[in-house]
Amino acid sequence: MKVHVGAAATPEEAEAIAKSLAEHLGVDVDVHIEGEETPLASAEPSEPSYPLDDDLGPTDRERDLRAEIADIREGGPEKYRDRLSEQGKLFVRDRLDLWFGGEGGTRGAGDASAADGDPAGVKFEDGKFAAFDDWHPDAPGRGDDADEDGEDDAGDGDRLPGDGLLTGAAEFEGRDVHFMANDFTVKAGSMASKGVEKFLRMQQRALKTGNPLLYLMDSSGGRIDQQTGFFANREGIGKYYYNHSMLSGAVPQICVLYGPCIAGAAYTPVFADFTVMVEDMSAMAIASPRMVEMVTGEEIDLEELGGPRVHAEESGSADLIARDEEHARELVADLIGYLPDRAGEKPPRRETKPPKFSPDGIDELIPEAPNRPYDVHDLIDRIADAESVFELKEGYGPEIVTAFCRIDGRPVGVVANQPTERSGAIFPDAAEKAAEFIWTCDAYEIPLLYLCDTPGFMAGSQVEKDAILEKGKKMIYATSSATVPKQTVVVRKAYGAGIYAMGGPAYDPESVIGLPSGEIGIMGPEAAINAVYARKLAEIDDPEERAAEEERLREEYREGIDVHRMASEVVIDEIVPPSDLRAELAARFDFYEDVQKDLPDKKHGTVL
Repeated sequence: MKVHVGAAATPEEAEAIAKSLAEHLGVDVDVHIEGEETPLASAEPSEPSYPLDDDLGPTDRERDLRAEIADIREGGPEKYRDRLSEQGKLFVRDRLDLWFGGEGGTRGAGDASAADGDPAGVKFEDGKFAAFDDWHPDAPGRGDDADEDGEDDAGDGDRLPGDGLLTGAAEFEGRDVHFMANDFTVKAGSMASKGVEKFLRMQQRALKTGNPLLYLMDSSGGRIDQQTGFFANREGIGKYYYNHSMLSGAVPQICVLYGPCIAGAAYTPVFADFTVMVEDMSAMAIASPRMVEMVTGEEIDLEELGGPRVHAEESGSADLIARDEEHARELVADLIGYLPDRAGEKPPRRETKPPKFSPDGIDELIPEAPNRPYDVHDLIDRIADAESVFELKEGYGPEIVTAFCRIDGRPVGVVANQPTERSGAIFPDAAEKAAEFIWTCDAYEIPLLYLCDTPGFMAGSQVEKDAILEKGKKMIYATSSATVPKQTVVVRKAYGAGIYAMGGPAYDPESVIGLPSGEIGIMGPEAAINAVYARKLAEIDDPEERAAEEERLREEYREGIDVHRMASEVVIDEIVPPSDLRAELAARFDFYEDVQKDLPDKKHGTVL
């Protein structure tokens, strides 16, 4: 509010006028000398000090409500809560404090949620009173169930606070997120109608807000004895996975498993973009060991059926394995730093750091012999910002490394052949892993860097049975369809269809650059000579003469696939001195940051 006074007014008088009007009217006041733009004095209304003229306060009704909330926060039966420590896991509300407590821990006495002890980062919780009528002695009508002694018939085992599921919104690592967390003390975290409703509402709200979701899963599946009304309904458990599908690629979905998630509960982690399992605690399977034995006769324990090792190394369903609950939070805190809040946004940048090892060592790191191994992690550490490399699915399909990193502070998704694992040949699991990673990076606007050093897709009867063609097709499809900026480096060998899957010239990369060790060909020299000249060489009787001719043919072939020939024919864009590789990539990612790419106008492709 602007107030004008005469030119004779003093600053003290103007200040007194501003303060008086601000307090009286409850608005900001600027006092101006007539004709002057700059105020002579300004004032804001002070915060009210209660009570003003109001002597009202909480009644027994509010106190009763707070007591009910406190009771709900205690979770399920005490005996089940006591068992959690034996299982090495936290009570669900202690888990929320670990995730969202922040440096200040729980809220102080002056905060809005102090009465119910919410962690500092929890903004609000939805559905605390879900299923309240089914168990709480203060629920309307429950008084009729009391026995002659005035005791309620509902025993401790009938406690259903929140229907076993907590949902709400929180701040995590400076980001607004939706969260859900199963309460394992309530019927082993099982799902029933009210909890299902809460879960669905959280997903549907995430579609509207565009904020990430954290699923803190510890559920034994649906309550079989209460399945009517929530299993096959339009708005039942089945809708979980419909919503997961709608959310996929729209906002990041991150799931952490804290216990045995069986049957329907196991689909949330596999639908999530990223899944974290905890050692000696997590498991997921389509059916329990007892059910497996009933159906198949196979006797197996839960760890062997669906423990962390199984899903990290054999199924590929687990992206990360945590040592314990604290480590799981640390992993997700690192992970979310590479992701935007929603599709269409750029992932967050950070201040650049020099790489862990000098790029000057790249040339010496790469052996001249195509089949001699080296660890591609050592190459990545000379390209990426220090302490920024974050690998996913490390134990699955290890012939390809998939990792996030930062180059000059910018998040980048790295797809790199690993020469220490079967010479970097692409096997079915590796192709599948790479396809999913490329697809995820593309969904969340994370640029892609391909580090190609592969003899191509693996051949043989076993890999055919393992669907090398199908899974290889998915990797090539993902590379073809990705519209984020892509840079490809021919590090050493790029043979066969491997160069296609690894973002070669035909796959619309922004650049294909080579190191002086690079080669691009249908196959390597040894295989080519065997395929083309085997009969000619066999006709040479003298072993020394035959060896000399074989060496001559090998060198002649290598000249034709050398990276210099590829650059001369403009197959690739540039040959880069290895010491300059990091700087070259940083410049190219920066230049192409906002590149626009269009896909054909169609509903969708047919490759899944």
